[in-house]
Amino acid sequence: MSYPPGGYGGHPGPGGGYPGPGYGGGYGGQVEHPQGTTVLILGILGIVACGLLAPFAWSMGNKTLEEIDRDPLRYSNRSNVNLGRILGMVGTIILGVSIIAMVLYFILVIAVIGGSSTY
Repeated sequence: MSYPPGGYGGHPGPGGGYPGPGYGGGYGGQVEHPQGTTVLILGILGIVACGLLAPFAWSMGNKTLEEIDRDPLRYSNRSNVNLGRILGMVGTIILGVSIIAMVLYFILVIAVIGGSSTY
């Protein structure tokens, strides 16, 4: 009698046993970190839409990666968290450069307006 790979009717499949810990299924398998998707979305939005979200992605990404590294067999989405953290870093750098550029621009405008006044 032939059974599908996942087993059929309570019987194990052709591999012999039921999936257990470390196989991503059954009991005790890896799960995605609950904040992994949030970090990735914040990182993307920090680059694309609102730069103010980028520092939050960076900070949350660092904390989430620490939790994943403490228990690497428990969580499976380290690469998504790392990508969101890197996007947060890039977005924070872009935000910082933009703020510096705006401050320099306003200083230049004030200097030009102040220097061009006639008496």
